[in-house]
Amino acid sequence: MATGYLLIQARTAHSAVPLSGIQVRITDMAGNILYELTTDENGETPLISLDTVDKSLSQIPAPDRMPFTGYSVLAQGAGFASLSVVNIPVYDGETAILPLVLTPMQAGQRKAAAREISIGGPAVALADTSGQNGPSIPPRILRQVVIPNPITVHLGTPSSSAPNVQVSFPDYVKNVASSEIYPTWPQAALTANIHAIITFALNRIYTEWYRARGYNFDITNSTAYDQYFVQGRPIYESISRIVDDIFNEYVRRRGQNVPYFTSFCNGTTATCQGMSQWGTVTLADRGLTPIEILRSYYPQDIEIAKTNIITGSLSSYPGTALRTGSTGLDVQTIQVYLNRIRRNYPAIPAITDEAGVFGDSTRAAVTRFQSIFNLAADGVVGKSTWYKISSIYTAVARLAELDSEGQSLGIGTVPPGSVLRQSSTGQDVITLQYLLDVISEYYPDVPGPSQDGIFGSQTRQAVLAFQQAMGLDADGIVGPKTWQTLYDTYQGIQQNVPPQGSGGGVIDYTVQSGDTLWLLSRRYDTTVEAIKQLNGLTSDMLYIGQVLKIPVSGSVSWFEYTVLPGDTLWLLSRRYKTTVDAIRQLNGLNGDLIDVGQILKIPVS
Repeated sequence: MATGYLLIQARTAHSAVPLSGIQVRITDMAGNILYELTTDENGETPLISLDTVDKSLSQIPAPDRMPFTGYSVLAQGAGFASLSVVNIPVYDGETAILPLVLTPMQAGQRKAAAREISIGGPAVALADTSGQNGPSIPPRILRQVVIPNPITVHLGTPSSSAPNVQVSFPDYVKNVASSEIYPTWPQAALTANIHAIITFALNRIYTEWYRARGYNFDITNSTAYDQYFVQGRPIYESISRIVDDIFNEYVRRRGQNVPYFTSFCNGTTATCQGMSQWGTVTLADRGLTPIEILRSYYPQDIEIAKTNIITGSLSSYPGTALRTGSTGLDVQTIQVYLNRIRRNYPAIPAITDEAGVFGDSTRAAVTRFQSIFNLAADGVVGKSTWYKISSIYTAVARLAELDSEGQSLGIGTVPPGSVLRQSSTGQDVITLQYLLDVISEYYPDVPGPSQDGIFGSQTRQAVLAFQQAMGLDADGIVGPKTWQTLYDTYQGIQQNVPPQGSGGGVIDYTVQSGDTLWLLSRRYDTTVEAIKQLNGLTSDMLYIGQVLKIPVSGSVSWFEYTVLPGDTLWLLSRRYKTTVDAIRQLNGLNGDLIDVGQILKIPVS
């Protein structure tokens, strides 16, 4: 028997929150239990080995048996719906990385819901028509080729009522490649196929193929129209590494900007005028390079181009890799990002180098980040590492921003009594949009609308998606039942998702009248430079109400907190990893009543 490998990662909120303590059971297809594991502080299990069949079976179009062995995973954790992923293909010599996106239980929900995902073999083993629907009418054309981050995928045929999901573009490409072809193919064949997958998607984006027709998504997962995408499937390491290197590269004809329409099919049970997926294996075995393979199916004047325009990215890759000895603002940016990410992923070591200087501690933090997020752990910040750090920082910063917005809005426990529909305006609409924004971070099927206080078409689409996800009547109207479900879901997130960002020797502090960086550094036994670096400050100027991250040493046992609207002792205990009793005792409180503006001492975890 041959051997394959499986690595399981339980995370939520676009990987901003690792879920430790999740119980994971791996079984074979007969139901025999092979492993029982628990996720660590990074939400990860150890790499496990599993028996499978020889990789030679995946190198030929019609083997006498399946060229992989299937296994199933059951994940369960307190406060989360259980997730079962069945028939996970494990290939000879390949590592399958399985993301477990667990959804929090609602407040008051006594029994955990269960969800099942079935994977199975790739599309190349089936009779399909992948990529056959090309441009037939003049589409709208964007001025530039951009990487959509995230890309919105419709989980069905274009006109179906299936839900949409939003995923990062590299993760979308990894999913499609893992769903379309065998990860055991020669590297040149994998690279050619991945270039075709990237280009096909970017053609849909560039021509606004679906948006121009009134749809609210970028691409579908139907192989009759687009490319195969399976939500919740494992990603294979051989594919992941290639995508990390080339996710912003696409095929075009010389002299043209538009991504070429790279149609493809498996080349055995289905044929087309584009690329034969099985044919790429034969050409790779003959020694052809990826571009030579592509030119065998598409025009001879095609070339590989790059775009560095990535929507949703905080900063663009500087173009040169950062490594030990590098200096400057780009290094400081990475240091600030990693120090913030470290509060959610404490396994990443603290950076103690001077701001803007890539020293040993910066390299150690980069290397650990790379290993956690399945990148080549070389301690060098190249393109793939830069964008992954930026992506995770964006996700954790977004959660912190939403938490701050929730405090400002004063979200209580009783839903508004209003009935909202399209064209409604006002404060209750802002509350609705805020709740949907938070929920969208943990429920991939629910999009987050802009918080503008106007119930427009975008908000209506989010309400419809939420109602559909929760099994409510999907009418786009927010009445008592939808309001209550929104609040139950939101409070379930607050209760069940582990608090992030308050551990690891860092606290949140709201600037008060008279505060200065020097006074804060004295109060919390740290330095002005440490506070400035952690918060990305370039001057000593502070303003009242500003939220600072303060690094604290073991000698600091508490910090001061000013009570905001919506705060309760229970919420504060969750946020700062302490207990209600500890806060009461430290402040001499006899009950749970606290007042807005009251200054509390919060124990440091």
